[in-house]
Amino acid sequence: MLTLKKELLTRLIGQCQKEFPNEACGILAGRNNIAEEVYPLTNISDNPKLCYAIDSKEQLTIFKQLRNENLEMLAIFHSHIEVEAYPSKRDVELAFYPDSSYIIVSLAGLRPPVARSFRISEGKISEEELLTVE
Repeated sequence: MLTLKKELLTRLIGQCQKEFPNEACGILAGRNNIAEEVYPLTNISDNPKLCYAIDSKEQLTIFKQLRNENLEMLAIFHSHIEVEAYPSKRDVELAFYPDSSYIIVSLAGLRPPVARSFRISEGKISEEELLTVE
């Protein structure tokens, strides 16, 4: 289970909407599976409308910042523009952090955005609770 304040989820979804029609990406960090901060990252994919690729230099900078602030990476997030909030084959192939959650925000259709959280390890996907608190 991953816990975050409603305001943090609103910021994360807002970042995804801001990047539309491209996929957004970033990191959620915190302590003890309670997210405290959203770190948007640049999607450097050659085809950002269909997939995301995190800039490794930016990611390293964020990792150093997290270490200095005694925070841990809890989740990697990204958006899906035209499909549901469920890991694609490519998402599974690029899931290099088995101890982290993967949050996917679907912006598909005219409905409100949908955010779901998953664990991905050795190609296996399991959904986990994404608990929002005031």
